[in-house]
This record gives sequence, structure tokens and C-alpha cells, in this order.
Amino acid sequence: MSAAPQVDPAPPPDQALRRERAGWYSYDWAMSVFNTSVTTVFLAPYLTSIAEAAADAEGRIHPLGISVPPGSWFGYVLSLSVVLQVLVLPITGAIADRSGAKRQLLATFAAVGSLCTMSLFFVAGERYLLGAALFIAANLSFGAATVVYYSWLPDLAGPDERDVVSSRGWACGYLGGALLLAGNLALFSQYEALGMTEGEAVRICLASAGIWWAGFTVVSVSLLRNRQPRESAVAVPPGQGALSGGFRQLAATLRDLRRYRLTLWFLGAYLLFNDGVQTIIGVSAQYGAEELDLDQSTLISAILLVQVVAFFGAIGMGRIAMVVGAKRTVLGSLVLWVGVLVAAYFVQSGAVVQFYLLAVCIGFVLGGTQALSRSLFSQLIPPGKEAEYFGFYEISDRGTSWLGPFLFALTYQLTESYRYAIFSLVFFFVAGGWLLARLDMRRAIVEAGNTPPERL
Repeated sequence: MSAAPQVDPAPPPDQALRRERAGWYSYDWAMSVFNTSVTTVFLAPYLTSIAEAAADAEGRIHPLGISVPPGSWFGYVLSLSVVLQVLVLPITGAIADRSGAKRQLLATFAAVGSLCTMSLFFVAGERYLLGAALFIAANLSFGAATVVYYSWLPDLAGPDERDVVSSRGWACGYLGGALLLAGNLALFSQYEALGMTEGEAVRICLASAGIWWAGFTVVSVSLLRNRQPRESAVAVPPGQGALSGGFRQLAATLRDLRRYRLTLWFLGAYLLFNDGVQTIIGVSAQYGAEELDLDQSTLISAILLVQVVAFFGAIGMGRIAMVVGAKRTVLGSLVLWVGVLVAAYFVQSGAVVQFYLLAVCIGFVLGGTQALSRSLFSQLIPPGKEAEYFGFYEISDRGTSWLGPFLFALTYQLTESYRYAIFSLVFFFVAGGWLLARLDMRRAIVEAGNTPPERL
């Protein structure tokens, strides 16, 4: 049996590239707090309480003359922000690719998003409309900045380095999100001792996420640099703005997408298994509270545990990908996700230790699945269209996020069992994994005009 061929390690990056990568990592550290402290933990219950305070005698609020129960308000607000992202993100990507001004765009979107997040501090009393408007603007800016941020990855890492660089970015994001969330939870748990009301403590926690996001974005923007648009991203003609040119570029890309059917194949696979991932994240607290009878402190501490473990999971799975390839590693992680769902089905009611062990498993596969999916997709993008294609990637992440919750809710309605509902999500990992396994990644990368890495 012949020995495996030796692969020469990639040469170490020069000092300028190392600085730029540090800036790229720091933006994941900066932005992730919006997802953890704002969207996942604090805003939904707080905005619901604000809407309840504004309800009429019949227990309804009336935004724009439409009668809405306060309990549905945040869900509708979140859905509207996602719909707007589906419309805006591809345009954002096209403008970023054509303009050659990614630093300025990242700074602008992050500034708007972080300022809106800081302004959530002023949402009190019955200002549920103000809270909704600020969150929609912040979430839209968050998505647009993410598209621009992702598009730097092919410039910062060659084909064989991309998995590791992407994994380090995700790891920094999880660590940053965990650190601020831990501080916010400490503040929230001691608000009475600090002489605050519960609402004041929540408003400080929300504002702190905006301050963190803005402060570390300054580091990112100072270290990242612009690059000239590539030949495939048509330069902006004299007298034509980047916005109008972006619309033209997007229209051309939509017509041209049929040439990259394997890239679309990957997006279809990612749509399925990522929807399973996002649904598990979204319904875990509900499953723990309703089926397992766990208290709120256990659920919140489990969220924090997932963030911490995800840091190590992203780093560890990035190293595994260096040995066996990113595609094989992602397929292995999908098998582990199925195992997580099987284990969740059998967790006993009130078993706190079992739930924490489940959170550890989720955290480990979560970071690696997301980081390596991002690096795999970056290999499938035609050169010069990175931001535009990552706009479509974000749509696959956000625009179809109703599929998993719908299956979860439908299964519960038919069976009246949260255990069957959580187990039904196995479909997304099996279907997405099957599609990914059948994809010829090497051929897909070549057809996109890129050089395949040594291991896939």
C-alpha cells in the first residue's frame, strides 16, 4: 500500500495579509452580538411586553390600522425584516462588486445598524412601533453588512486556506457573542441589586450590543482594504452611478445563473440543511420549556454554553477539514446533527444535565457546519461576483427560514408531541446531505472559474 502523497503546506501569509485577516476576524467578533444578545435573547420578550402595554381593552394593538395580538408582533416584525433582506441583499452585493468600495459600504451599513441597535435603549412605555422600526433597520443593515463582509473571504485566503480562515472567523464571532451575552446576563440577573427596573436592564443590554458592534467595526474597517473590481464585475461607466449599475449587474447575473447549475445545486443543499440548523436553534428553548419542563435560567445558560462550545467546534472542524476536506467534514457534521435530534427525542423531562450535554453537541457541530459551508460556497462563486453571490447565499439562509418552523409546527399539530416535532427535522439534514453528497464539488469549482483546493 503506497503512502499518501505529501502536500506542501501553504506559505505563511505576509504581514499585510495577516493584518487584513485580523480585521476580517474582528468583524465577526463585532457583529455576532446582534444575533445573540438582541435577536436571540432579549428583544423578542421585551418588544412583546411593550406591545402588551400599548394594547387596548380587547388586548390588541393596531399598527397601521391592522388589529394584531401583542404576542404575534415580534414574529411579524422579524418576518418583514427578512422579506426586505430578500429584496435588498442581492442589490447590495452587486453594488459592492462593481464599486470597489467595500470598506466604505461595510462602515456605512455597520454604522446604521449599530446606531439603530443603540437607539433601542429609547424603546420604553408604549413605543412598540419605534422598536419595530429600529429593529427592521438594524436587521436589514446587519444582513447587508454581512454580505459585504463575506465577500472578502476569497481575497484573504487561497483555495487550500479558506476553510481554516472561515472557521477562525466564525470562532471569533461565537466567542465575542458569548462574552457580551455573559456580561448582559450578569447585569440582567442583578438588576434589582443595581437599583434598576427589569426594563432598564434590558434596554442597557440591547444598547450594549450596538456599542460593541460599532466599536469593533472601527478595528475591522481600519485593517481591511479595498480592491479594484475584477473583470467579470463590469466597471461603472462614467456618469452611471453604482446603484443603477448594480441593478443592471444583478439582472445580468440572474440571466447568467443557469451557467452555474452546480453552484445552484449547492445552494439548494445548503437551503435544506441550514434550515434544519436554524430551526433547531429557534425551537430549542420552546422544546426545553414545553416538553422538558426546564426553567428559564437553564435555557438561557444553555444558549450561552452553545456559544462557547461553538468557538471550539469551529476551530476543531476547520482542522479536520484540512485533513479530510471541507465537503466530507460538512457531511460528517450532518450525520452528527441527525444524532443530536435522535438524542433530543429521548432526553428525559427535567433532565438538566442531559439538556446541557445536548447543548454541547449542538455547539460543537454548529460552528463547523456554518463556517465550512461558507468556505465551500466561496469556491463556487465566479471571480468578481463574490458579494453578489453571497447575497443569494444570505437569502438561502434567511429567506426560506420558514420551512423548518412550519414542519415543526405542523408535526406538533398532527401529533400533539414536541418529541415527534423535533424529530421531524431529521428530514432537512437527510435531504440536504443527500444533495451535497451527490454534488461533484471539483467540477463545480472548475465550472465557476476557480482552482479547486487539494482536498475537498
